[in-house]
Parts: sequence; C-alpha cells; structure tokens
Amino acid sequence: MTYLIFLILFPLIPAIVLLLFKSYAVRRLTVIASSVIVSAAAIVTAITFFGKQSFYFEIPSGVINQVLFGIEMAVSVLLLILSIRRKKFIATGLVIIQAAMAVYFEFFSGHHIEVSLNLYIDYLSIIMMIIVAVIGSLINIYALSYMKEYHVHHKEVADRGRFFFFLLYLFMSAMFGIIFSNSLVWMFFAWEITTLCSFFLIGYARNEESVNNSFRALIMNLLGGIAFMGAIIYLKSSSGILELDKLLASKDGFVLLPAAMLCFAGITKSAQLPFSSWLLGAMVAPTPTSALLHSSTMVKAGVFLIIKLAPLITGTITGNMVSLVGGITFIFGSCIAISQQNAKKVLAYSTIANLGLIVACAGLGTYETVWAAIFLIIFHSVAKSLLFLTVGTVEMKLHTKDIEHMGSLIVKMPRITIMMVVGICGMFVAPFGMLISKMAALRAFIDLNNYMAPIMILFISFGGAVTIFFWAKWLGKILSINNAQMHEKLKEQKVALPEWISEGALAVMNAVVCIVFPMISYFVIEPYVKNIYGKSFSMETGNIIIMLIMIGMIILLPVILLLLQGNKRYRYRDIYLSGRNVTYNLRFDGSIGTKKELKLNNYYMENIFGEKRLYLAGAILGIAVNMVMVVGLR
Repeated sequence: MTYLIFLILFPLIPAIVLLLFKSYAVRRLTVIASSVIVSAAAIVTAITFFGKQSFYFEIPSGVINQVLFGIEMAVSVLLLILSIRRKKFIATGLVIIQAAMAVYFEFFSGHHIEVSLNLYIDYLSIIMMIIVAVIGSLINIYALSYMKEYHVHHKEVADRGRFFFFLLYLFMSAMFGIIFSNSLVWMFFAWEITTLCSFFLIGYARNEESVNNSFRALIMNLLGGIAFMGAIIYLKSSSGILELDKLLASKDGFVLLPAAMLCFAGITKSAQLPFSSWLLGAMVAPTPTSALLHSSTMVKAGVFLIIKLAPLITGTITGNMVSLVGGITFIFGSCIAISQQNAKKVLAYSTIANLGLIVACAGLGTYETVWAAIFLIIFHSVAKSLLFLTVGTVEMKLHTKDIEHMGSLIVKMPRITIMMVVGICGMFVAPFGMLISKMAALRAFIDLNNYMAPIMILFISFGGAVTIFFWAKWLGKILSINNAQMHEKLKEQKVALPEWISEGALAVMNAVVCIVFPMISYFVIEPYVKNIYGKSFSMETGNIIIMLIMIGMIILLPVILLLLQGNKRYRYRDIYLSGRNVTYNLRFDGSIGTKKELKLNNYYMENIFGEKRLYLAGAILGIAVNMVMVVGLR
C-alpha cells in the first residue's frame, strides 16, 4: 500500500517546488531528480507485486472523501469563473450540472457510504504504472530544454513555465490515482483532475485558438465526467456498489447501464468519434503537452477503463456498440491521416485511429482481443511518444511541421531522423509490436462467432492497409536526399542534452520492448487475461523465433545509417537524369530552353480523404452508435 500512496502523492512535491521557484537550475534539478525517483519507485513496485494477481488495500475514506469533495467544488468554481469570463456558456452549463450531481451525491446519496478497499494493483495496473512513470518522466525531462527554447521562438507567449511544470506533475499524480483506485469516487476525482490539467495545458499560449481548443476539450471531457458521475449515482441508488471490483463481479443485469455510462466516459477521454476534435485541438499546445496527452497518459485513461470493463460488457449490445465506435474511429482516423501534410496532425489522427482499434478490441472483450488491446497500449505509448518528441525537435530547429519540408532530414539531422525512423517503423513495420498486435487483433476478430466479426475484419483490414500508406510516404520523405539541401548547416548540433536523453531512451525502449515482447506476454499479460477468462492467448514458438530474427535485422538499419553517415569514403553525388546532369540545386534544361526543377512530393488525395468530408461522416456515425450503446441495452 505504501508504494501506491507514494506514487500518487510524491509527484505533488515536485509540482509545488516547480510552481514556487522560477530558477532554471532548480527546475532542472527537480525534474531530473523526481523523474529518477518516480521511475525507480514504479519499477520497485512492479517487482514487489510481480507474480501476484491482484492486491486490494483498506484505507479509511471518510475524511479523505470530504477533502476530495472540497477540492472538486473549488475546481468547479474555478472552471465556472473562467467559462463565464470567456463567454463559453456550454462549458458553464456542463460545469454546473456536474457540480450539482456531485453535491447531490455527497449530501443526499453517498455521504454515509464507506468504501474500505479503496486502492488496488494488478497486472494491468502495473503495465499502466510503468508507462505513466517512465514515459511521463522522459517527457518531463524533454520539456526542460524544449520550453526554454519555445519561449525564445514565441516571444508573444507569456512565460508561465512554473505553472506548466506544475501541471505536468499534477497530471502524473492524477493518472496514478486513476490506475490504482478501486473506489469509483476516487477514480472520478482523479479523472476530473486530468481534465482540468489538460484544459490548462492546451490553453497555455492564451491566444484565441488555444483558448477555444482548451474549452472544446473541457466541454467534451465534461460530458464524459457527467456520465461517470451518473454511473456512480445510479450504482449507489440501485445496489450500493461503489467499488470497481464489486462492479466487475456483479452478475445482475442492472450494471449494464452504469457500465455503458462509464464506457461513454472512456470514449470521450480517449477521443473516439464524435469526440475526436478535442485531441486534434490539443496540437496548438507545446510539444510536451501533445506527447503527454496523446501517447502515454490522458488518452490511455479512457482505454484503460474500457479494458477493465471488458468482461462486464462482453457479448452485449453495449460491448458491440463500444467496439463499433472504435472500429469506425480506426478506419476514419486512418483515412483522414492520408490527407494531412502537418506532421502533428498525422500523429494526432494516427493516435485517434489506434485508440479506436484498442477500443474495438476491448468492446468485444474476448480473451484474445483483450490480449491484443493491452499490447497495443504498450507499443503505441512507446512509439508515439518518441515520434511526438522528435517532431517537436524538428519543428523547433527547422521552424516547420510540414512533412514536405522534411526532405533530406537524414542529412540535416541524421541522429534525430534515425530515431524518427525507429518510431515510424514501430507503428507499422514487422516485427515491431504495433503490427504484431494488429495481426493478433485480426485473428481474434476472425475467431469471433457473432455478427460483429465480418464488420470488424473489414475495419482492421482496410484501416491497417491505409496506415501503411501514410507512414510509408512520411518515411520515404525524411530518407530522401535533395542535393540542394545537403549544403545546409546541420541543425542537429544545437539540440539540447535533455532532448537527446528523452528521445534516445525512447528509441532504445522501442527496440527493447520488441525484444522482450514474448516475456511481457508470458509473465504479465497472459496471467492477467487468464485470471479473468480462465484461458489466454499466446504466441507460437515458431512465430517468436521469426520475430526475433527480424528484430535483429531491423536493429542493423540505424547502425548502418550511422556508420555510413560518419564514413568519409561515402560521398553524395549529383542526380543524373539520362540527359543534362542536374546541378546541386536540382535545376536542369528542359525542352525549348526552359529551366526545370526536380521536385519530390507526396500524394495527399484531399479530394478523396479530405478531413472535412470524412470527419463529418465519421462523427455522424459515431453519434448514432453511441446513442444505441446507451439506449439499446439488453
């Protein structure tokens, strides 16, 4: 129990220190020291509870519940003032509704309820704990130098670095609260703290666009928060259940309605259609915010909750509709990503799509799909956080997020490019885990014995094919060499040490996680799935050997690139076009004396995969399926 309480409360200490002290030296020392402590504590906790299915801890909750309620009311007042001041009246109304529900529960419904087993830890909690602690800490370290340079390039934005880092650590504390809370009341409190932090992080710049996007995120997450609180009130009035374990153990049909409401909260938090726009709007925030919200933490809270509820909704209309929402999000998000030229928007839509696949697996809730969903969480967290950080570095050095401006990146920023290549390969190339997990999901869908099987097979087949297209063209762009850009001064020399540490560690983690893939499955995920379903999915020995051989071959790629880049015997030559030689600036003589310029550009096919057209269609389908999920219960 001490380990869990430490992980929840300790991040509040660096949060307060970083809020009080403006000195960069103090900030650097605090962030690095706290990152080491949190990561070490998470690893020690994982070792301590390794080999044990689940542990529940008894903590008296009376006084704690009152403190949490007081903080919740203070947060509601703060959001109410801000929404009124900004004339965001939809947000105002939602804040009032949620606060009224909390007051009703506290004074008229649940004030006498005493939940004894408030905290727990199991294998899924351990996985999420490691993701939040290690990847979250690396993002915080990356933010040290990034935010310093961010304000050099964005002088119009007031430097509120102290508040920014305070939010990062408050966010981490709240995520641990979600992961370890068996009490639904405690989980709801932590859930709403993540909403508050994301609201302020997205609106960091305080310009019109960031403010509007922050309120959009607030509105959509408040909808999920209201559903979450509604589920708590319903459970209390109908059965007195306020614990996650008791909810999952219940065999009564009445639990399907609160389960559907909790799944709806998870859908909004994980940015599924029609609620995906808040995650896209988060792109206006500094890169550490994007990485924190999109890869390792906030969006994973939603899928974490849905995976926990998977045994409860398996085979029901609720579960099938949750899966359908995820499938629709996967196919539409993947298609829209094709038309995006902005690197961050490609990452955002890819995140939305992959979260959709996780939700699709969790909604179906078989032992095979849950196995695949957990692995998708792991590999997506590692690869996508690396991509967000490397794109942030490239943006800061080259002053662009446009993929078409990243030609010859392998020459200008070779080491950063190699890390980006690792991240991109991690998303769609065998034997990296995302592709293996998608293949496992496809097999699970094939093994389904209900009407959802053909629908989900189509979604994952076409959605998976589409992802290859947008990842491959980005990969080709950064590895292509434009002779005219080869003479530019290397931008990589100015990348700060904290960024190298974070990106390098994540690149290594991508390879390590792939290598230990079979061990993670055998020792962690399979026992978790078997404990719930009585049986589990596992990889065949032959497939494991093939995967390890392919990993060895993949590892050679960045090594060879680095060796060639530093070898003076290898020189780049001008391109020859079977006619007049092309000069270093890629101009050549055409017919009738015209001057031509060689260009290498990707296809984006906006007329087919345009954002406005597809997003609207996906949102309409998402609204319809979400309505069926709640009102079509049986």
